[in-house]
Amino acid sequence: MGQKANPIGIRLGIIKGWDSNWFGGKDYSEKLVEDQNLRKYLKARLPKGSISKIVIERTLKLITVTIHTARPGIIIGKGGKEVDKLKEELKKVTKKEIQINIFEIKRPELDARLVADSIARQIEGRISYRRAAKMSIGSTMRMGAEGIKIKVSGRLAGAEIARSEWYKEGRTPLHTYRADIDYAVGEALTSYGLIGVKVWICKGEIYGKRDLSPNQGMGKDKKREGGKEGGAPQPKFGGRGGKKRRDENE
Repeated sequence: MGQKANPIGIRLGIIKGWDSNWFGGKDYSEKLVEDQNLRKYLKARLPKGSISKIVIERTLKLITVTIHTARPGIIIGKGGKEVDKLKEELKKVTKKEIQINIFEIKRPELDARLVADSIARQIEGRISYRRAAKMSIGSTMRMGAEGIKIKVSGRLAGAEIARSEWYKEGRTPLHTYRADIDYAVGEALTSYGLIGVKVWICKGEIYGKRDLSPNQGMGKDKKREGGKEGGAPQPKFGGRGGKKRRDENE
């Protein structure tokens, strides 16, 4: 059998940072379970919030929760009422001081978690899995991704025997550690069983040393999203720039 590693886990400490940032000490296991419960609670509490990831940072008395979302308006609510309510609820869950930050994802088409969830919701809404996957590939490539790969598995279209189908465009070099590859698994609960959706998105290659702190990266992401619309992100990504130069020399 093939030995497959999680594309995010294998890049931790190289080009990707951790979603939980704290020092464990003796009560490491308690903090780990608390993080898990916080994420579970937030995802159940905000099912329509288009949450990509939840970054948790801890100091002695304060827990800082950063929610990366494509729909900040739903989480913030009118005049920030929803956030305040959420803060109080999380205080009850953890019995600690909580600070909530919300970071808007400007290009949800380049986020594997949001793409996987979008395909899964469409399959649940009885849209053809083939059409949902191809539409997602088109919109992701238009937003400047270098490549995307989608795997849909299960009783596709209600078939008696489960199978898997792949859809690919561009390049997704999983063995290249400097390749910025985002990966996520989504599930569609249909009347004939669960259908799994896996998404890999390659956003380019990262050269040089990268700051791995998740909230330091937020500032950089904002700058990155300030690139040309519809084009590839501007900073240290390899790939296309070199090709252009070669053509000019010819």
